[in-house]
Amino acid sequence: MSSSSPTAEQNSPAEPPAAKKRKLLAPTGGAPNANTPTTSPTNRNTQGNNNTDNGDDNRIYESGVEGIEVDVPKKPTVPSHSVSLSDAIAGSVGSTCAGGKSSTESDSTSSSSVVKKGSGQSGVFVSDSGECAVTDVRSEESNNSLELKEKISKGNILATTSASVSAVNANVNNSNSNGTKSNIGVVYGRNNQMAGGNPTGDPRSRGASDIDESLYSRQLYVLGHDAMRRMANSDILLSGIGGLGLEIAKNVILGGVKSITLHDKANCTIRDLASQFYLTESDVGRNRAQASCNQLAELNSYVRTTAYTGELTEEFMKQFRVIVLTASDDAEQRRIAKFAHDNAIALIIAETHGLFAKIFCDFGENFTIYDQDGAQPISTMIASITRDSQGVITCLDETRHGLNDGDYVTFSEVQGMTELNGCEPIKISVLGPYTFSIGDTSQFGEYISGGIATQVKMPKVVNFKSLQESEKEPEFLISDFAKFDHPISLHIAFAALHKYVEQVGQPPRPWNEEDAQIFLQMCKSVNADINDNVVLLFAKTCAGNTCPIDAAIGGFVAQEVLKACTGKFTPIYQWLYYDAIECIPTEGVEEADAQPVGSRYDAQIAIFGKNFQEKLGDARYFIVGAGAIGCELLKNFAMIGVGSGQGEIVITDMDLIEKSNLNRQFLFRPHDVQKPKAKTAANAIKKMNPNIKVTAYELRVGPETEKVFSEEFFGKLDGVANALDNVDARIYMDRKCVFNRLPLVESGTLGTMGNVQVIVPFLTESYSSSQDPPEKSIPICTLKNFPNAIEHTLQWARDMFEGVFTQSPENAAQYLSDANFIERIIKLQGIRPLEILESVKKALVDERSNNFLDCVKWARNHWEEHYANQIKQLLFNFPPDQITSSGQPFWSGPKRCPQPLVFDINDDLHFDYIYAAANLRAEMYGIEQVRDRQQIALLVNDITVPEFKPRSGVKIETNESAAAAAANNYDSSDVDQDRVNKILTELQALRESKTPLVVKPLEFEKDDDNNLHMDFIVAASNLRAANYKIPPADRHKSKLIAGKIIPAIATTTSLVSGLAVLEVMKLILGHKAMDKFKNAFANLALPFIAFSEPMPAAKNSYYGKEWTLWDRFEVAGELTLQEFLDYFDKKEKLQITMLSQGVSMLYSFFMPKAKCAERLPLPMTEVVRRVSRKRIDSHERSLVFEICCNDEDGEDVEVPYVRYTLP
Repeated sequence: MSSSSPTAEQNSPAEPPAAKKRKLLAPTGGAPNANTPTTSPTNRNTQGNNNTDNGDDNRIYESGVEGIEVDVPKKPTVPSHSVSLSDAIAGSVGSTCAGGKSSTESDSTSSSSVVKKGSGQSGVFVSDSGECAVTDVRSEESNNSLELKEKISKGNILATTSASVSAVNANVNNSNSNGTKSNIGVVYGRNNQMAGGNPTGDPRSRGASDIDESLYSRQLYVLGHDAMRRMANSDILLSGIGGLGLEIAKNVILGGVKSITLHDKANCTIRDLASQFYLTESDVGRNRAQASCNQLAELNSYVRTTAYTGELTEEFMKQFRVIVLTASDDAEQRRIAKFAHDNAIALIIAETHGLFAKIFCDFGENFTIYDQDGAQPISTMIASITRDSQGVITCLDETRHGLNDGDYVTFSEVQGMTELNGCEPIKISVLGPYTFSIGDTSQFGEYISGGIATQVKMPKVVNFKSLQESEKEPEFLISDFAKFDHPISLHIAFAALHKYVEQVGQPPRPWNEEDAQIFLQMCKSVNADINDNVVLLFAKTCAGNTCPIDAAIGGFVAQEVLKACTGKFTPIYQWLYYDAIECIPTEGVEEADAQPVGSRYDAQIAIFGKNFQEKLGDARYFIVGAGAIGCELLKNFAMIGVGSGQGEIVITDMDLIEKSNLNRQFLFRPHDVQKPKAKTAANAIKKMNPNIKVTAYELRVGPETEKVFSEEFFGKLDGVANALDNVDARIYMDRKCVFNRLPLVESGTLGTMGNVQVIVPFLTESYSSSQDPPEKSIPICTLKNFPNAIEHTLQWARDMFEGVFTQSPENAAQYLSDANFIERIIKLQGIRPLEILESVKKALVDERSNNFLDCVKWARNHWEEHYANQIKQLLFNFPPDQITSSGQPFWSGPKRCPQPLVFDINDDLHFDYIYAAANLRAEMYGIEQVRDRQQIALLVNDITVPEFKPRSGVKIETNESAAAAAANNYDSSDVDQDRVNKILTELQALRESKTPLVVKPLEFEKDDDNNLHMDFIVAASNLRAANYKIPPADRHKSKLIAGKIIPAIATTTSLVSGLAVLEVMKLILGHKAMDKFKNAFANLALPFIAFSEPMPAAKNSYYGKEWTLWDRFEVAGELTLQEFLDYFDKKEKLQITMLSQGVSMLYSFFMPKAKCAERLPLPMTEVVRRVSRKRIDSHERSLVFEICCNDEDGEDVEVPYVRYTLP
């Protein structure tokens, strides 16, 4: 959802203090106005350029301008406001792309174009698409800079077409002692402004104060605002835009860096199409960086994206914060590695060859990690502190403290030993799950009570070794502990590959035994103890490439880039090697089968052979979900060729695209917002691989769509890949796959954490075989009366929203629209009928609002009731000095003594609640809202609130068991029937009065900043926090907790989807051995990645026959119930004691004889219809029965379910 700007009234100079929106809660704004004057930022490494070229004729191709020659003066003067990226270009080719058209797509040129040649002047070209191409080569005097700037300043009309003319004065300092001619230009596409603010005024520079939270909301919960701001000031150089480079670029751009420069000197070949999803056959022969630039730029209009095809000179590289190399030879790697280490520039070297990958990181000396794991700081409540040389802190019994040795903590709210409050972080030693020591406390005051210990994340400084030094004594991050000897073998193999290519001119030929043996001997000459099999497989497949490997490693590397920019999370130290040799066919591949055929899959055929490529093309797979993981799976499937032959990809998702999706669901663009996800994603991958057959549905998977996703539908599939966001849907799909005996690849992410689980029929357990522990719920009495954390107050506020604005009006709306509403409600058990009827009466009679003044009155009285009156009643029952029966203060430990609030219209927090609550109330009753805070303030001033006096006899539960019992132990006899009848009479009178009534329930929506939902939640929660002296939460944190947002980032999604598709490839290949499959667990923050074999399916037995969850009884219908029972008695020697279908009990040994006699002669389908009262749909091919049985000895036995095939 898009955010809206404050109204004119909100920003009015006459606005009184009471009407000012608190800055903390105000939604962040968008990009600055396009008319804002632009100035160029100063780059952190800006230096004079003294580069010289070799006299080559350097060309740039940009939208609308091509091949304009200009004379470059020998010693041009570089203005101080020139753009740093262009400043360093020497003899280079570059183009900046930000969502504009490519040169082949640009429309005809505008008649107003201004191009000046040969005089050192600047040229501006404006296409009729609203984009601006700027060519700018300065003479010594830069005479034309102001003239050009003025022309473009007058051309602000471009802003109306969303064309952002950024960095008008972009320079290219192309010093050449010989005065060589050069073709130079820079394209600045539309919306090339950074996320949110722009204090420098430069459209390419994001300010440190503003982040587009509507776009980055899910990522912000992973990285935080500080890390995002550091990232937004980072310039990245990425060299090598093959499949791996593209994946890295995609994830880094989605992340939101300041700029990325795509460097490549290679032209596209047909082999690149195996994994480079932004290249097409028409791009063959074009430079890979230039061909990919525009589409990459479209991913994030806040990131300046530039293509560069020149030499990587030292002057050029100095401007970057991070350099990533993916396709450089050994000499180039060493040259750049030394330069980067000497100049404190972070370096990442990444390579993928076949099914093997390598990552090397050097972030320089004294690299600071501000947060090693990204976990929320732990807080624990204190029960006691000893006063001695090793002060021991004991925490309350409710939860373990969760701290580790060496952690740092600080303290607050400690009574007595007040020296600890607000102290500098103290290093702790863990003594037990509830105790830790903090050192000498003997000089402190005596501890009395209370206190909270809070973990402090301390910066950690790491010194990285240079590439040259690290190669001698490499330190590996182990990715698979079952392959402990692989890293050292691959370390040698990757180094040997560079030498082999240098000597032979190409890598070893695919599956050529002679080349592989030569390569093996080359490696053995370095270390005779290497793993021969691993090195031989490396040699035979290293000429190939496959998209899933690039996707997985691209996600990992991109996260390392973000770490280098931000200091958030722990980097790889310093080598990571990975292989997926389990994907290779067990019998290997014949050399003839691995030869190229001139197709887009040639690089993949070099690994797996043509036969496997045909299997991929004929495969039929179902992707469930088109969100972040779904988009990545779809892209990977398209690239490897699933469904390109006789097969098909089917994808379904019922959701529409929202703006917050664009940060990680990379197949979608801003113009796709509110379009169906599945169809939009399907159309996007057809452009990547036109040969793919894909069918998209806008349907939820569940019982209601089984007419479409029927047994017949599943019977045509080869497998399923889940990309779901909730457990219920996962369990449903898991059961469908078990029933249809289909393989399932399950994956999920949570921030930097991700996992992949592969489910193989008749081999592994299913997803439902194990379950995560349930979420810990907040006790009722804690929520109602004794909160001690902001999570408690936020849940309380969310419950209030649901009760006041959703449930109560929904009940009222149903009463007004459904003539049978009362009849249905009266049949409910316990006190529920009275509660629902009370809510209806309150909404329609007692508290109905007829105008906006009524809404304001209700809001004001509601404020008084919850933040003053209820607290006064609580303190009346339990005074601040209350002592328990054990002699302890009642208000101690987790019970925080509250204080009532006094309403103050000049307190922004108080007024925010009234403003949001009154407007939500108005929306609920169909009354026009008033967004003028000053007007509402005037109305509030005229409202008189009744005086409250605490009442005796009010019961307040103080422990959870009593509160739960009180909530659940009502029965029908407790209901005041007279009260029910009275309410019904009043409601009937209201209906007969023909009074026009409108009641609209509000469905909570966290992502719409203009609907006031989060405004209400934040105000309600922080007011209650003020009652209990709990530190408040800002809007960002409140939205995370109250909205139950799952943090997400594109890097983890890329990694997980790549690993998932590798498992899909194994399944299509036909692997059956357990050790071929890998469940994956990763946390990119640590970093940590581990693989394990799937768990085997649990085995049961009866009469010595083993069975697992994949087995079942197959019974063909039609049979009567009696025949069904006899079938198992005679054939399986099992006596059925109970028979059920779904929730319907069809037969049991204790069933009344008359009912049993009635059902036994009936056909099974008729028994199902009568008992379940549901018809059997035409699409149903079978029924599932659960049976309980006794064996011949009368003992209970566990048996499989029954699949009853319909006639």
